[in-house]
Order: sequence, then C-alpha cells, then structure tokens
Amino acid sequence: MIDAPSPNHDSRDGQPVDILLMHYTGMQTGEAAIARLRDTDAKVSAHYVVEEDGRVFRLVPEDRRAWHAGVSSWKSETNINQRSIGIEIVNPGHEFGYRPFPAAQMQAVRDLSLGIIARHAIHPARVIGHSDVAPKRKEDPGEFFDWQGLAAAGIGVWPVAKPVDWDSETFFAALARYGYDIADRAAAARAFCRHFRQASLADAPDAEMAALLNGLLERV
Repeated sequence: MIDAPSPNHDSRDGQPVDILLMHYTGMQTGEAAIARLRDTDAKVSAHYVVEEDGRVFRLVPEDRRAWHAGVSSWKSETNINQRSIGIEIVNPGHEFGYRPFPAAQMQAVRDLSLGIIARHAIHPARVIGHSDVAPKRKEDPGEFFDWQGLAAAGIGVWPVAKPVDWDSETFFAALARYGYDIADRAAAARAFCRHFRQASLADAPDAEMAALLNGLLERV
C-alpha cells in the first residue's frame, strides 16, 4: 500500500459504507490519473488507485467521503459518494484505447476488495461499477473487466441464467428492482450487459438478458 493523500474528501455525516464502486481511470497513464485525483482544482478523488502492475495507492481514508461517483443512483439512492468506497483501476478506457486488465492488477483488486468488504460488511450485490450507477454518463469499468472472476472470489455476484416469461416492460421493471436507474432504457440495458453479458452489448433486452436478470434477482 502506497500512501498518496488527496485533499479532495469530506465527511460521511454518519452514513455507513454499503457500496463498493469500481471505476477505470480513463486517462493515458496512471501517473496522470493519480495527479488529477490529488488536484484541488479537479474536485475529484477516490479511496484507492490500482496500477496495472498491481501497486495500490491509498488516496482517501475509508471513513471519509471521496468524490468519485458524480451524478448517480442505485436502488433510487442518490448519495452514492456518501455510502461508497471508490476504487480507480488504471486503464486508458474507451477514449484512449481500452484494453484488458492485467492479471497482476486484477489480483490486487481482489485482495483490496476482500478487505473492504470484510471491514464494511458490504453485500455482494452492492459491489458494482460506475456504469451501473450512472448508465447515461459512464462506461467504466467496462466489458473487459473481470466481474465473473471477482464473483468467484466472493466479490460481487454473477448470474446463473434462469429462463423466464418476459417482455420489455417486465424486464425494465425487474432491472429497476435490481437497482438500475431506467430513465434511459437503452443506457440501462447497455450497462447491464457491460456487467453481466460482456460479449454482446445491447440497447434493448432479449431472452438471454431476461434470464440473466431473473437469476440475479434470486441473489438479492
């Protein structure tokens, strides 16, 4: 653990942590991302940054609110920064050449996440990504992020498809029940795929997506 304190944080005002939120940095280098997260003018931060080689930087204490989620919601809760730990994972992102996350980096994410989950008793279904809480604005950590591997390690959930009768209305009602903001339905569908059906992104639901979502709802 490498300390790289950021001044960009404030009080949680007594709100307990119950979300672990994953991001990618979306900048050309990890050094540039860390510099921005420590810049008072940028007014952004995260609790941790994980480099591609597995190094972990601690920027904000877990008992303080970091500024990483922006305009966001989950299960109609909008104070995501107040209730979450944010991990920024170094990757250039879709703008600068999105690429798979190295094994050393994912191992560091796993080790870090297990500690956070244990300290805060975070439910597996509340280990989520930036695109899950801000589907209209964000794509990270994206379709190359190994959510399935994390779930196998006890971090988050991964669905076992359970076929169900469905139509568009019942799918989006179920998606909202799981946690997504469905104001922009196409964005919500894409965000769901980026997390749970990464090989095929879609703007509208299909039978496979409905079956995966049905399986997820049994886990919450």
